[in-house]
Amino acid sequence: MVLTGTLVNGAAIIVAGCIGLMVQNIPEKMKTTVLQAIALAIILLGIQMGLQTEEFLLVIGSLAVGGVLGEWIGIDSHLNQLGMWIESKLKPAKSGESGKVAQAFVTTSLIYVVGAMAVLGSIDSGLRADHSLLYTKAMLDGLSAIIFASTLGFGVLLSAVPVVLYQGAIALLATYIAAFIPGPILEQYILEMTAVGGIMVVAIGLNILGITSIRVANLLPALPVLGGLIWILSIV
Repeated sequence: MVLTGTLVNGAAIIVAGCIGLMVQNIPEKMKTTVLQAIALAIILLGIQMGLQTEEFLLVIGSLAVGGVLGEWIGIDSHLNQLGMWIESKLKPAKSGESGKVAQAFVTTSLIYVVGAMAVLGSIDSGLRADHSLLYTKAMLDGLSAIIFASTLGFGVLLSAVPVVLYQGAIALLATYIAAFIPGPILEQYILEMTAVGGIMVVAIGLNILGITSIRVANLLPALPVLGGLIWILSIV
């Protein structure tokens, strides 16, 4: 089913969030070790994806052009501004439990929804019914949800709603692509998209480890750029 990975992702956040609510005192060292372990696994997954490319120049070209477009548009900056705007709207609220719930909901929703893994995993689910990337994301989101819920509270569980809506919409739209794009072109795009996405996944893992601070969101235009390059080469 197209939405399997998305539903598993949402369920993981809810279940893990409930666990986090029951376990309020997680040692800081344990939180760090778990996230680092998941980051290493994410990097390994990204390397495996990246090695699948058959046209490395397409990967480099799409990332370079996509990075320029992403920086010009300022995707990462706009997303950060959106987060700050939402939080500013919450400040006037009363300092009761409802305000805490809203803040936890907004904070974790931005973390889980804004990212390359959400987009790439959903496209993969829609095009190939391959949910492995979303399953990996579900594990990462679940483990982090335990930590977030133990510190931020019940609002973390509510972030499962935008995750399901956002990723589900991408997955469902992706299924229509096959009806308009010739099979060979689509197969090449999926293969090279996996490689481009793998590089982004590696960047996410490195960011989690604190080794880099790569603006991965600004690389997302590489995906449509890649499609354009493949289409141009097919008609030349």
